[in-house]
Amino acid sequence: MNPRITTIGIAVGLALLVIVVFWPVRSHDFIAYDDDILITANPHVQAGLNADGIVWAFTSFHGSNWYPLTRLSWMLDSELHGVEPGAFHTQDLGLHALTTLLLFAALVRMTGAPGKSAFVSAVFAVHPLHVESVAWASARKDTLSGLFFVLALWIHASPRASRPACRIGTTLAMGLGLMAKPMLVTLPFVLLLLDAWPLGRLQSEGKAGRGDRAAWRRAVLEKWPLFGLAIVVSVVTLLAQQSGGAVTDLAALPISERVANALLAVLDYTRDAFWPAGLAIFYPHPEGGIPALQVAGALIFVVGCSIGSVALFRRAPAVTIGWLWFLGMLLPVIGLVQVGAQARADRYTYLPLIGLAIAVAWGVPGLASRWLREGRAGSVMLATAGSIVIGALGCATSVQLRSWRDTESVMRHALSVTESNSIAHAYLGVALLARGDTISAASEWRESARIEPRDRVVANNLAWLLATSPDPKVRDGADAVVHAERASRLTRDDPSVLDTLAAAYAAAGRFDEAVTTAERAASKADAAGAVDLARQIDRRAEQYQRQRRWIEH
Repeated sequence: MNPRITTIGIAVGLALLVIVVFWPVRSHDFIAYDDDILITANPHVQAGLNADGIVWAFTSFHGSNWYPLTRLSWMLDSELHGVEPGAFHTQDLGLHALTTLLLFAALVRMTGAPGKSAFVSAVFAVHPLHVESVAWASARKDTLSGLFFVLALWIHASPRASRPACRIGTTLAMGLGLMAKPMLVTLPFVLLLLDAWPLGRLQSEGKAGRGDRAAWRRAVLEKWPLFGLAIVVSVVTLLAQQSGGAVTDLAALPISERVANALLAVLDYTRDAFWPAGLAIFYPHPEGGIPALQVAGALIFVVGCSIGSVALFRRAPAVTIGWLWFLGMLLPVIGLVQVGAQARADRYTYLPLIGLAIAVAWGVPGLASRWLREGRAGSVMLATAGSIVIGALGCATSVQLRSWRDTESVMRHALSVTESNSIAHAYLGVALLARGDTISAASEWRESARIEPRDRVVANNLAWLLATSPDPKVRDGADAVVHAERASRLTRDDPSVLDTLAAAYAAAGRFDEAVTTAERAASKADAAGAVDLARQIDRRAEQYQRQRRWIEH
């Protein structure tokens, strides 16, 4: 059969594979975790594409990060379809399908091996670890940046890659990718790996390895614009995360615990790549809770795999390149600079997983060649095994996708596969409250507060619910005061938290404290320019005064 027709047929099959497996996502809802802050309650996204929104997209650190291109894509969705979950999910599905096809094209261009390239692309297309990136609207950062990442790979794989036009194209692709998600800072490192294999641009040209050194020097120097972009965006990202208070300081999480969690995360990511079970939207950080034996085991695994893969470079270079790709791309998100409260996240594997798939696709046939039958029989065995793997991954992804229907389903699933998950309890409470189940919502928030008493948002929400619920089975003024006072201690006189504290005092019958606290809250809100909030609190203060006078008389 004509190789071109075969390649086109594989590409069509890959597109259909993505669509068939992920098609149900079009009927899914938004997730209250991040989707509200970034999309559904974001006035800039709600307004669609306009001049003010475009300026905001590039200048804002909203959400403790900087990804203007992703924001613009959300605005475009809103402009065309409104803030409608089906439209957002359809766009993510389309981006994932395009990235899969372009990955296949890039791998074929680099290796000339459509069969192995198809396996890697199919793993990327339907691996359960990628459900989070495709099914979560907030994770548009992954699918959009991934498209520009593989575009850069495709351009770099060109035989004319060293020419100015291709170098400019690679730089533009990386720049656009970085504006979708800063994780692409590792792209220059990946391109250097690909120069070693399969592109073979670092092979010796002279004796005594002098050509090797010259080739390495040339390969690094030609990528200086990419390294420059990576440095600039890394600084901007760190500033954005610090401005939003998302970066955990060393006093709260020592470097020893960060390293321990990073080692365990690499082990967990590798396990999930080969046995994707127990996946969740949020994995609690085991602060101070990782046994030394587990850390030692993870260290041995990471070091052993790294040394072993490098030792295999001459015999199976794909194993070396694939493992270093996987490990290197995880480095920015492995938790050495801790951002957020998670130990790890499935979405962080969106691009790193390609490296492991490459190691398997090229490494297994190479290492097992002595046991495989030669000729067509061996090829049939490998193709059959690969098809079984892809089929199993597709089935697992279909099952995993069901848990992403809405906030309640994804959080219940997280609680079923993790322990001490305060975030899952908190957002399950949000979902339950939205459908009017205040008793269950209060129960979930109590459990979240028990697990993580430092969460001021949960403490404040729980206090407000206990103080203001009309349901006597939920309303508990004394307990509301306990949680509201804790939230107040954690927030340094935030007016909305003081408003909750005043409501809690009123629910507990402590009207003098309710009035003085509400007046202080209104003053703080007024000073912060929150005029509407100040007026609301003033009205509540008047209500507390009337209740106090009624009791006195």
